[in-house]
Amino acid sequence: MKAKTAVLIKDHTAEVHERELGEIGDHQVLVKLDTCNLCTTDYQQWMGLREKQGYPMAGGHENSGIVTAAGKDVKNIVVGDRVAFGYIFCGDCPACRAGNTFECTNIDFDAVSPDGYKGDMGIATYKLADAKYTIKVSNQLEPAQAGFVEPLGTVIHGIKKLHIQPQEDVVVVGAGTMGLLNALTARAYGARVIVSELTEKKLKRAESMGFETIHAKETEPADAVFDLTKGKGADIVIGAVGATKAYDQCLQMLREHRGKFLVFAAGYPEPELHISPNDIHYRQIQIIGTMGGGIGDFEEAAKLLSNGTIDVSGCLEGITIGLKDIQKAFEAASAPDAYRVTVDCQDV
Repeated sequence: MKAKTAVLIKDHTAEVHERELGEIGDHQVLVKLDTCNLCTTDYQQWMGLREKQGYPMAGGHENSGIVTAAGKDVKNIVVGDRVAFGYIFCGDCPACRAGNTFECTNIDFDAVSPDGYKGDMGIATYKLADAKYTIKVSNQLEPAQAGFVEPLGTVIHGIKKLHIQPQEDVVVVGAGTMGLLNALTARAYGARVIVSELTEKKLKRAESMGFETIHAKETEPADAVFDLTKGKGADIVIGAVGATKAYDQCLQMLREHRGKFLVFAAGYPEPELHISPNDIHYRQIQIIGTMGGGIGDFEEAAKLLSNGTIDVSGCLEGITIGLKDIQKAFEAASAPDAYRVTVDCQDV
């Protein structure tokens, strides 16, 4: 069968192409996609900031839909299930066998499809996917919220590395979509969460979700953190903005000893990290990198979304644009301070 798919053909230019999906495999499911949220990776390439990802790019991975057919060897997913997706993996290499499916050595994440496209083919009317990385969610979950399985899974992957203890002071620098997801997850894991942000819109959004906030334009963020923690400083700081100044602030907020700094965000152009190795040594600072997520992280994300433990409605901009107007969708998603913009994959 054929599917209509959004494709970036060059910077600032998105089109809808029709492509042949092929026959469903024995271990695959066919999913009629309802929505796809445009993530930073998607719209930054549209803006010309991630040219190295290549063209034509048929991206999109924050999507959700209903299974309309399943291969004969698919066991745990049936027609009518609402699903989202994790990352493809082989399941057989040493990394996969150790549970680190995101580090799979047998998958080429830059591969080109037989018909010449790169990407996950996720802003589309239909998608064929291997059942092993297809994640079931509650059928009652709104499609756009179900699309957060992937980004929330990447957040969970990083949060797990922090070993958060009840009522630890966690500061999230940046209240964009991924910053708010980090804040929501840290709170779900039992932390007291403070969010530092520059813009009024994002501060108000964080406050509406119940977080303590620091207005980084009106006060020195590190001073505010020490005031809020009675002079102790943050046990953990999560950098959700990929910028040198933000990283400087993150390091300044840490408590004197054994503080943890999670470098969650990449930055383009690449930011600098200013810290003395002696500080890391004497203060026993932990600088922790995180990237992607494994299949277990995505399954946990699906549970937290499905049972309502984490409500991601505040991470949506509240704008839905049809696939037929994909250029307008990228324009909206790349607007300053925008949260996730949703593409209606059936509006073609």
